[in-house]
Amino acid sequence: MRPPPRRILLVRLSAIGDIVFASPLAAAFRRAWPEAHIAWLVQPDCAPLLRHHPDLDEIIEWPYARLRAHWRAGRRRVLWGEARALIAGLRAREFDLAVDLQGLLKSALPARLSGAPVRIGLGSREGSRLLMTRVVAPPPDEPRIGSEYLHLARTLGLPLDGFEMAIHYDAASARAAESLLADRGLGNGAVVICPFTTRPQKHWIGERWVALARRLKAETGSPVLMLGGPGDQDAAAAMATAAGDALVDLTGQTSLLTAAALIDRCRALIGVDTGLSHMGIAFRRPTLLLFGSTCPYLDTTRPDARVLYHPRDCSPCRRRPTCDGRFDCMRDIGVDEVFDALRALPGVSL
Repeated sequence: MRPPPRRILLVRLSAIGDIVFASPLAAAFRRAWPEAHIAWLVQPDCAPLLRHHPDLDEIIEWPYARLRAHWRAGRRRVLWGEARALIAGLRAREFDLAVDLQGLLKSALPARLSGAPVRIGLGSREGSRLLMTRVVAPPPDEPRIGSEYLHLARTLGLPLDGFEMAIHYDAASARAAESLLADRGLGNGAVVICPFTTRPQKHWIGERWVALARRLKAETGSPVLMLGGPGDQDAAAAMATAAGDALVDLTGQTSLLTAAALIDRCRALIGVDTGLSHMGIAFRRPTLLLFGSTCPYLDTTRPDARVLYHPRDCSPCRRRPTCDGRFDCMRDIGVDEVFDALRALPGVSL
């Protein structure tokens, strides 16, 4: 019988939403092995999401984007020097269990290079199973949010009580959020919208966001708060201009944790399939999500969170849309439907 692990490495490099989904595993591993040292390997841009997690002893940043840039630019000597230092750092920690939660070659490689004798991969793809000592097959498509991580925990025999997403932020981020809300007259909470993500087929139509913001402003008397990343600022500016005083645009103007603290204080959240949107459910705020090209988790596990989804014959197309840029599945979602669905959520008063 193998002794319990003393030092555990969890690997989920990105992205924001996936780390939110996987966050219950930190607590599950901690309950299973209270005395173990538990570390999480993550890309620097996502590291703030985990830095204040009470069940993690260490956050290790793995600069995948920078390493890839070295490779593409032909900087082999620089790449090897940096990679050698990273690998040495992993091995010095003497992990005896590494769990690849991402299941890709880019996540399996550092798990293998860590030197951990036991390496478990979740749904390992791209040949990454060859770097694992055990592979846990993903579950069949299930409608529950984060179902693959619950399946992994169940397969490994981890405690399942309280298996819920959790995001933690620091006092400075809380103060920054409260200051922003007060400065913009939103001290009583705002409806937050998260309209942006990495793929256009996951976006709702900009004009409809504007119409929705105007209607919410008319009903609540308060403007809608819009959040997003620095790369979304041009699209956000166009929407804010069209919406006038119905929108407060903080897109790209907050840290990730300040955005999280704002969501934690919101009256309700409406968003597309993106990391910030999933935080609404993690913070137990009334949340309405608009899905189209991706397979939705129709079971949000919460009565005050709902997914609007109108599947077509081509759904879900994921990264290969066939509608010539029309994104019909998202166009099927109307402004009235969104407003009525939001108003029907428990805890929402409009």
